[in-house]
Amino acid sequence: MLKHLRPAIVLTLAFTVLCGLAYPLGITGLAQALFPGEAGGSLIVRNGTVVGSALIGQSFTSDKYFHGRPSATTDTDPADATKTVPAPYNAANSGGSNLGPTSQALVDRVKADAATLRKEHPGPVPADLVTSSASGLDPHITPAAAEFQVARVAKARHSSEDRLRALVAAHTRDRLAGLIGEPTVNVLQLNLALDDLFAQ
Repeated sequence: MLKHLRPAIVLTLAFTVLCGLAYPLGITGLAQALFPGEAGGSLIVRNGTVVGSALIGQSFTSDKYFHGRPSATTDTDPADATKTVPAPYNAANSGGSNLGPTSQALVDRVKADAATLRKEHPGPVPADLVTSSASGLDPHITPAAAEFQVARVAKARHSSEDRLRALVAAHTRDRLAGLIGEPTVNVLQLNLALDDLFAQ
């Protein structure tokens, strides 16, 4: 029996060390060496302080800033642990609303959000300004969604719209290799550049 048991124990220990320690440590070391910023969470640092990540959205509500997509993330209700409350961009609890296109609650929320946005800018509302992503943490909006907000931000900042359009254009990232995905604007990076522009 020991003759059959010994190879099983040796293989279990060998694969535990190989797959559970050596491989993860090797890949982590390789990632840190080749892509240190990305491996560390794509953190954005200002004046020695981490202000966010390029991969996780943040909630901006002031008219002086560009706003991101709605976030469906939640957190535990402090008053009742059996319930949840909205907590936009809660990275500890990412997830969508799980409401489908036939959900009346989703239809009502999107209509209400679109009506509010049309008050600041008449015309068609870009879909990403009224719909949340699957994770609820998407840090990007489309260039059309950024353009939609230019008039509001320019008015709040007492600036020309052309100046802000140039800033949006400078922070628009094209498709990967010109083929994959869609052009995007990172809201946090755009808002940091906005603060830098008006601090000068």
